[in-house]
Formats: sequence, C-alpha cells, structure tokens
Amino acid sequence: MTTGTKPVVDVHAREFAHPQVQSAWAALDCGFAPVADVFEECLYEALAHLDQSQLDAYLDAARVIGKLGRGAEPLLAFLEEWPSVVASVSGDQEPLLPQVMGAIRAMQKSPNSKVITPFLQTLAAVARRLQSAEQIELYIDIALHLMQRTSGSIHGHHTTFPSPGLPHFFDQAPRLLDLLSTAGLKNWTDYGIRNYTSHPERQADYFRLESADSLAVLQRERHGTLFADVERKLDLYLRALWEDSDLLVPYSTAFDELRKPIPYYDKLGMRVPDVFDDAGSIAGIDRYRAVLAHMVGHRRWSSTQIADNWSPFQRMAVEFFEDCRIETLLIREYPGLRRIFLALHPVPVEDACDPETTSCLRHRLAMLSRALLDSGHGYADAALNAFVARFHALLENGESSTDEIAQLALSYVAQTRRQSDQLAKVHFADTVIDYRDDNRQLWRFIEEDDEGEIVDQHRKMDPGEELRGLPPRRYPEWDGNTQTYRPDWASVYEALHPSGNAADVDRLLEKHAALAKQLKRLLDLLKPQDKVRIRYQEEGSDLDLDVAIGSLIDYKSGATPDPRINMSHRTDGRSIDVLLLLDLSESLNQKVANSQQTILELSQEAVSLLAWAIDCLGDPFAIAGFHSNTRHEVRYQHIKGFSERWDDTVKARLAAMQAGWSTRMGAALRHAGHYLSARHADKKILLLLTDGEPADIDVTDPGHLRADARKAVDELAAKGVTTFCLSLDPQADDYVREIFGKRWRVLDRIERLPETLPTLYMELTR
Repeated sequence: MTTGTKPVVDVHAREFAHPQVQSAWAALDCGFAPVADVFEECLYEALAHLDQSQLDAYLDAARVIGKLGRGAEPLLAFLEEWPSVVASVSGDQEPLLPQVMGAIRAMQKSPNSKVITPFLQTLAAVARRLQSAEQIELYIDIALHLMQRTSGSIHGHHTTFPSPGLPHFFDQAPRLLDLLSTAGLKNWTDYGIRNYTSHPERQADYFRLESADSLAVLQRERHGTLFADVERKLDLYLRALWEDSDLLVPYSTAFDELRKPIPYYDKLGMRVPDVFDDAGSIAGIDRYRAVLAHMVGHRRWSSTQIADNWSPFQRMAVEFFEDCRIETLLIREYPGLRRIFLALHPVPVEDACDPETTSCLRHRLAMLSRALLDSGHGYADAALNAFVARFHALLENGESSTDEIAQLALSYVAQTRRQSDQLAKVHFADTVIDYRDDNRQLWRFIEEDDEGEIVDQHRKMDPGEELRGLPPRRYPEWDGNTQTYRPDWASVYEALHPSGNAADVDRLLEKHAALAKQLKRLLDLLKPQDKVRIRYQEEGSDLDLDVAIGSLIDYKSGATPDPRINMSHRTDGRSIDVLLLLDLSESLNQKVANSQQTILELSQEAVSLLAWAIDCLGDPFAIAGFHSNTRHEVRYQHIKGFSERWDDTVKARLAAMQAGWSTRMGAALRHAGHYLSARHADKKILLLLTDGEPADIDVTDPGHLRADARKAVDELAAKGVTTFCLSLDPQADDYVREIFGKRWRVLDRIERLPETLPTLYMELTR
C-alpha cells in the first residue's frame, strides 16, 4: 500500500559515475541535496587548479564547513569559490587555507556566524584583485579586527550583538579593493570603527558606502588625482579659458572592468572620470583639462550629422577626423595644449597590424589621427599622407566645418576600405585615445532606435536646475568626542553678495556724522607717519637731485648717464590685512530691546562706519558674510574683496545684507582663513561679528560645533591669522572664552555697536 508522501532519499548514498568523484563525496560526508547536485562540477574545477595535497585539504575544509550548522550555503560558497581563489593567488599558498579556516572558526564562535557565507562568496573576487596570499591574509586580518571591535554587549548587559558593519564590509570588499590598497582599506575600516562603534545604524550606513564621510574617507585613501580635489580648479579653468560654466559630473572608473566608461556630455553636465592617474609626464589634472578642452571644442565648433544612412566605418572615420579638427582649433587658441594632446595620444606602429588576419580599421584611423596632429609622425603610407595634406588645406584659411570634414572622412573610407575590415579579430593596441569623449552629441537619428536614444539634442538644463555658482569647497569638521576630523564634512558655497542701493549706506554714515568726526581725529593719530625714501627709481614721485646731477655730469662728459634719477616713498611700520566676517544667521532679524531697529540694521551701521574708518587708514580689508543650512550648504558671500575700493559697488552689497538660517561657524572661519592666510601682510586679523554661539539644524550636541570652531581658531593661529570675536550675545562669556581664548569681547549694550566696532578695530591694530 502506497501513501501520498515522497520517498526519503539518502544523499550520503549518492552514486557518481567516476570513482574519484565518488571517493571525494564520501570524504566530504555531506547530507545536503543542493551540494550533491553541483559537487561533481566543483570537483572537476578543483582538479584543474589543485594538486593532490591541496585537494585533500580542500575536502577536509569543506567537511568542517558543512558541519558548522549554518546550512548548505557556506559549503556551496566554499566549494564553488575556493578553486578560483587558488588560481588567482601567486606565491606560497600554504598558509592561506588555514588562515581562512581560522577566520571562519572565529566567526562561528562569535555572534557573527551569519557572515561566513558572504565572506566566502566574495573571497574569489577579493583574491582576483589582490593576487597574493600575503595580501589576502592582511584583508582577513582587517575583517577580523572589524568584527572584534564592533561586536559586544548592549549597554553593559550580557546580551551580545553581531557587528552591524561586517556583513556590508564583505559585500563591498571587491568594490573597495578596486579603489584602495590594503593599507587604504585598513585606514577606511579603522575610521568606521573609531567613529561608529557605538552607533549601529550609522555604522551600517558607513560600511554600506551610503554615508558622506564613508565616501569622503574612501576618496581620501584613493590614488591618483581625484576629481573631488580639483573640481573647483577645473570649474574655474572652464570659466576663465573657455567661457563655459556647465556642471561637471564625475563617473566611476573602478567598477566596470570589461568596458571602461568614456567622457561625454549631456543636458545634466560634462561627465568626467572620478580619478585620473598621471600619464608619464602629464599630471592627472592636465588629463582632466585635456578632456574638458576637447568637449568644449565640440560644443563650440561641431554640428550634428544625420547618422541613419552611414555605416559604422563611415561614422567612426567622421569622428576621428572631427576630433582632430577640434583639437587643431584648440591648439590654435592655446598652443600649450599641443604638448598635452600629443603626450596622451597613442603612437601606433605603422606595421603593427597584419591585414591578412586582423581588422586594421582602428589601427589605420589611430595612425591617421596621430598624423593629423603631429607633423613629425614619420608614417610612409601614401593614402594617409594625402589625406593629412587635404585636411590641413581645409583648415588653412579658417575653421572649416563638420560638414566639410564629414565629406573628407567619407572620401577616406572609400579609398582605404579593405575586405579584412570585416574580420572579427580587431587590432586594439595603441588605438584608445582616452581624453576624447564618445561623440554622442555628434549624431542625430531620424529613426529612433537603441542607439538613437542616447543622443541628447537639448543640452540646456531644465528650469529650476540652475547652478549655485562655483562648486563647493569642502572642509573637515572636528569631532570632539573622537578627537578626529570628519573629512570633507562641510560644503561651503561662495558667491558675490547681491547688490542694493548704495545711497542707503551713505545715509547711515550721515546719521553718525558726529561719531565719524571723533573717529577721524583718532584715525589721524593712528595713520603711519614714518616715511622711507626709495632711491634710484626710473619712475617716481620726486626727483632725486643728487643722482640727477651725477647723471647730468656723466651726460656732459660723454659717459652713459644713470636713468634712475627719481625716488619714491613708502609708509613704514604698518602692514595689516583685515577680514571682517559677519554672522548673517536668522537671529539678526530680532529687534533690539527698547528700539525699532533690528540687530541686522545696527550691524549694517557698524560695518559701514568700520569700513569707512579702515579706508581712511589705508589698510587692505575685505568683508564677507555667512550662514548655513546644515553642513551641506554653508553660504559664504563676498561683500568686499581686498583689491576692491570702498565705493558705491561695495556699499550697494552692504545695503542688501539679509539674515537667515543658522551659524556653522567653523566652516566659515576656515574659508575666511583660506583667503586671509594667503595675504603677505605682517599682521593678519580675522574679526568675527556674531550674535550667538555656533549652531545648525543637523547638529543635536551643542558642544560639537563649539569644539569645531575652537579647532578652526587654532588652525588659523598656526597659519599666522589672529582671530578676534565681538559677540552681541550678553550671555556669551562662557562659550566665546571656550572658542576664542582671550581674543573676544561681549557687547552688553547692542545699541552701542556702531561706535564700538571701529574703536575695537583701532585697538587691535594700534
């Protein structure tokens, strides 16, 4: 009599056709059906890479993993991945398997036994990247250190919890090692351990590469020239040299090993690699400049072509010819680009490709491209030299056009086409010109297809997507709890302050005319009186009589007279540069007690008087304001630059001052110090006017931003910048003392600010 249940199959008794497989299965002593289904294939893979002793160790290790009580998954991962690990590793492999098994046993004994499977699943990918048993052992040590430091008890109780970050570490390990050395990986991991051991959720985000500081530390540990480090320089390069201000968008070069991404541009911006290594004598930043210059050239001089009826060979030829036309025009405008382009352009060897067995299409076009740019190319091919001559004839008297170049390219294709161009084997050596974009903007398709979808005819950004001026400058922020910096934590956006009505500031100065007269008498006493005569000047304010008489005597006697007969004077004894930094946070909109004026209006009066006073003294000075909306948006607005005069343009900006948002003081101090520390004065003063302590809406610990501001003050002092704070908060004594040490003053009566600020400046600079 039969029942409806399925018969039980004894997996241990599974029969395999080959005796060696059967023997190995018996040694494995496994009862998992999924393992039995793939065991024969795994063993054949192992036999291809392992000798007999390694095979025995492989089976012994697999048997141990199968008895861990974690199911079939870790055993399947080990059986499938270990042969690939061995195949990837060079040198002495003997210590590697014991090291791996030791790590597995450590995980099994801890609350982290669930991570054994992801550890084994990613081990082959890690090995392919590291290719060394020693390096893999270092990787395992890093993982175990992470496990030991981030597992533990919850709030002192005996209940233990697994490491929140360890599973994500193993998931991200192949990606991380594409970007970092093992030393860089250790530094990145140590940062996560140090800062997030007591924050499980933030720790998981860090090791998932989803937090800002995780990506920042990752970028810091990378090699080459990072886009994040040179973004501002590249943006200014675009604006200054090419009058182009499009957004620069980095893409990753590390995660696609089969087909590397290529620079391109679309309506969202110009896409460039996130990192460039130096290429011989060409620095990484110059490689970025070559990429951007090439794209700018296309945007300036190229026109789109209808591509539907052209063959791939024809379109490729058009692209090569048009790329060379663009670069020729770029070199005309900036001849220094020739050195960079030629250094980055490959130099194909003329006879390197065999047309009997290989498609030499890319090789011929790369040779042609080199010849079009390099007059000393040395190629003897008659057709190549003929088209080089025709190309330069087209550009001899102007810029030519994409249409004309396209016709020249089609003629080249017709004359040089070969039957072997259709061969599957293609010659790629010395044919990749990696600073050129993918030319997607060169083509327009009438019939929409998969290829046509990538074409973007409307490059302009959509309404509401306007940029905020210059790219941000990112500054670290000091974490007082861990005594470490959070790298690239605060983003400072700087812009020129909007303008208002300059007459408003003139009225403020008239309002305080009596005070201005008093200040004028003090200023006259402070003005430097020591004058130093500078003799032997060809141009100067006065005639140096002694030298002039000597020159006249020389002239009369027939000798060559000395032309340096003038002299000038300079003031001696006062070399001071000042930057006045204004806190423009929302609290400035509050009314002053017993007054109809706001703190902001009083600040405008005080700053106007101070600027007038400094201008009378002749000291170089700058004025800037700041406020913040989380660490992602600290706004720094230039009101007056050091090189600007105190005139209606500056007064108009001062008249338009508005208050809002919060006070992330440390980032603003660092940015102001960035400009002030570059000055050459003997004394550099950063004068901060604020009405409250550092605060921002994304910070819950009131002491965090105070500690960061204090650190910023110390950093500026190390650069020779003296920071002084005038606080309008009557309760500020404790926190301003904590931040500024002895260099501060609290103004108890805010209404006295217009007279206090100028006199304070004179005391500081006396």
